[in-house]
Amino acid sequence: MRLVITEEMFQCLHEHLFRDDSAEHGASILAGISQSENDTRLFVREVCLAKDGPDYLYKGNNTWSLQAEFVSKHLMKCRQDRLVHLAVHNHGGTDDVQFSEVDLRSHEQGYPAHLEVTEGMPVGALVLAQKAVAGDIWMPGGDRQPLEETLILGKSIRRLYPKPHSANTSCDRRYDRQSRIFGPSGQAILHKAKVGIIGLGGAGSQLADFLSKLGVGKFILADPDRIELSNLPRVVGATGFHARAWFLGGRWPDWIQKLAKDLSTQKVKLAKRVILKNNSRAKVEVIPDDFAKTQVAKQFKDCDYLFLAADTALARLIFNAIVHQYLIPGVQVGAKVQLDKATGNIIDAYAVVRPVTPGKGCLWCNGLINRGMLAEECKTEQEIINQRYVDDEDVVAPSVNTLNALATSQAANDFLFYITGITKPSASLDSMKIQPACRKVTMDEPRRDAACSECGERGMRYARGDQVELPTAM
Repeated sequence: MRLVITEEMFQCLHEHLFRDDSAEHGASILAGISQSENDTRLFVREVCLAKDGPDYLYKGNNTWSLQAEFVSKHLMKCRQDRLVHLAVHNHGGTDDVQFSEVDLRSHEQGYPAHLEVTEGMPVGALVLAQKAVAGDIWMPGGDRQPLEETLILGKSIRRLYPKPHSANTSCDRRYDRQSRIFGPSGQAILHKAKVGIIGLGGAGSQLADFLSKLGVGKFILADPDRIELSNLPRVVGATGFHARAWFLGGRWPDWIQKLAKDLSTQKVKLAKRVILKNNSRAKVEVIPDDFAKTQVAKQFKDCDYLFLAADTALARLIFNAIVHQYLIPGVQVGAKVQLDKATGNIIDAYAVVRPVTPGKGCLWCNGLINRGMLAEECKTEQEIINQRYVDDEDVVAPSVNTLNALATSQAANDFLFYITGITKPSASLDSMKIQPACRKVTMDEPRRDAACSECGERGMRYARGDQVELPTAM
């Protein structure tokens, strides 16, 4: 059981609870929920601060309580919006916290009734110390679960636990040099991390290579395509064997060439081989299918980080939804070479790295989802193929391995520093555009529309988890 909250919301809650008066204070949290085979996650959508006196009342004998009217109002909202209600208060201490016996008795007296009010949505409580969070979560059917970890999403990711978390001091010797940067505990975080890579072409295959060499322990990969002859200079590990190259060319009849293409290696399976060659301990799930399908996209909802390396409007749409619906940080990477149609001269050549972070703006807010392309891609499979890389039908876009590397190496570094918690507070979350022809790097601060239905805190999707359908096409 994990709780996920943005840095801004956590800071607001923390400042309300821990004031100079050293007293106890209260709040309610409204959260989305997602359940998978691996874990259950709660996503903080709204923090409702309780005013001392009318909302949070001292009852004597050193006990405080949220007032019934305050709780009832938020329970009804949770019932209406299918959210989880969490009652919150603080105790003293720094990095160790637990519920008192009085707290637990009040849960046992009140939470069965709260479950009836919310019509089966979970309810529970959090108690915070300065650097610790504990939880008592009541699930429908009587199951009661403790909160194991709280994830705070900011410039880096912070982790809080109910009591001091013992650091893993052992480290695989192959990672000795890199673990000197962030310590054995950082290497253990990488081993436990699950990353999703959408698109395993030139950029996606490089990411799989980089991340597996860093020691990332879990991968989920999605791409419906197979290796083609033109992929060989760009896809990591690809050879003529994977493209069935000896059966391609004019000396073979068309039906044999078509059969060879149909039997060429799937990109996700080649990426899995690369990952396991680099890290035999990694767990790799491959999906040789379209990310636009509901059953495919949903399998990415329990990732810790997402990499979008598929440049279709539909892939951007779904990736963007998952980031904000399930509070999973991610990045969109890509490279493009624009040519003058008349002369063949290069107009522009660039690589882009676009962090997409919950609470910091989305691809819609920044004009990065093309509505026209989205409409076209939803029509037929052939139109999806035609639009995969460029706007013009049947035009093969120029591409080069080193341009992809500019984007993927930066994205992999951003992930490494973020997930291990060592990104500096002064770091930006700006998008980066790298133009090697003029040796120029442009930074673009992401914009956020507070009323956005995707990333706005009051929008239909933000932090809703499983209660909202993904905008998939199939």
